[in-house]
Amino acid sequence: MKIADIKTTVIFLPHLGGYQDATVRHPEKGYTVCFVHIITDTGQEGLAPGRGGIITRELVEGNLKKILLGRDPLQTERLWDDMFWRLRGVGRKGVAFCALSAVDIALWDLKAKMFGLSRYKLLGQHTDSVPVYGSGGWTHFSIDELVEEMTGFVEMGMTAVKMKVGKDFGSCEQEDLRRLQAVREAVGDDVEIYVDANGGYYPKQAVRIAREFEQYGVRWFEEPVFADDIPGLASVARAIDIPVASGEHEYTKYGFRDLITSGGADILQPNAGRVGGITEWLKISHMVQAFNLQIAPHGEQLTHLHLACATPNLKRVEYLRFLEEAGRILYKDYPEPKDGMWSPDPDKPGLGLELRPEAIEQYAVKFRGHHT
Repeated sequence: MKIADIKTTVIFLPHLGGYQDATVRHPEKGYTVCFVHIITDTGQEGLAPGRGGIITRELVEGNLKKILLGRDPLQTERLWDDMFWRLRGVGRKGVAFCALSAVDIALWDLKAKMFGLSRYKLLGQHTDSVPVYGSGGWTHFSIDELVEEMTGFVEMGMTAVKMKVGKDFGSCEQEDLRRLQAVREAVGDDVEIYVDANGGYYPKQAVRIAREFEQYGVRWFEEPVFADDIPGLASVARAIDIPVASGEHEYTKYGFRDLITSGGADILQPNAGRVGGITEWLKISHMVQAFNLQIAPHGEQLTHLHLACATPNLKRVEYLRFLEEAGRILYKDYPEPKDGMWSPDPDKPGLGLELRPEAIEQYAVKFRGHHT
């Protein structure tokens, strides 16, 4: 079996989004995804959602496709290595790695379909059900909107929720505390609350406000300072009792090696859509386990559902409302969490998802340069 073709489909859902965090200056509107389709000479297809919109499409079709055609799709490590070095001068982080990641995830989807296995079974099943936490709490929400979203997650059976803090680049500390207090009062004492500053605070500021967060039982403090400031993350982690979470902006095992060995995070958050796909995500997961730390993957919830089921040191899987809404539009038979737990379909091969043709027809980006 050989790779006969690689195609992409860019989708733009204009009515989704509207999210804003500490360091996003204006609410982001719309949701874009670039699907990668890897087709073999026997007609089987691997599918993966990717980040980066039309830029990812250009990288996949204009850069990576030419080195993959005619190759054996089961040569996972060799194909990954060839893509990595192909992109060496284009970018070892950012959208170039989003393109590599999407291709790698599609290759793993194809591999699972070739063997007739659900992807989490191919990866090495640890469990068939994983805990999720409701994520959102955007900084442009009013307190009423914030509370409504957080309590909505609890009503779905989730026992942990995450909200944004660090509003306006950390300039609204008292408002952060009022919002956190409102959420704690609304969800009660038995629900875990995580806070995410998206790099909005400075190190000493983060330490000071973390001590205020403690009275509300915060169970993790995500990206208290700019993600690239690993020494700053480490200084915060050493100074506070709340576990520090980070990793969504790291790429490859080398970035996670540095984050872990510096003591910059207690909970690691690799994103398969950024770090290099499933091939690199698994290496990161094993390294995190070797340091006796936990993983809570960032975003990309449908991809991470399968990875989480093969991860012994998993904490929880992030579950975002706008990704749920997008999934219901784009896929047939969208899998739903139940009572705070989430399971992939064990009988559907690969990711277990099929695109809706009518959604593709309605939302596909047909012209170069339309949306990114």
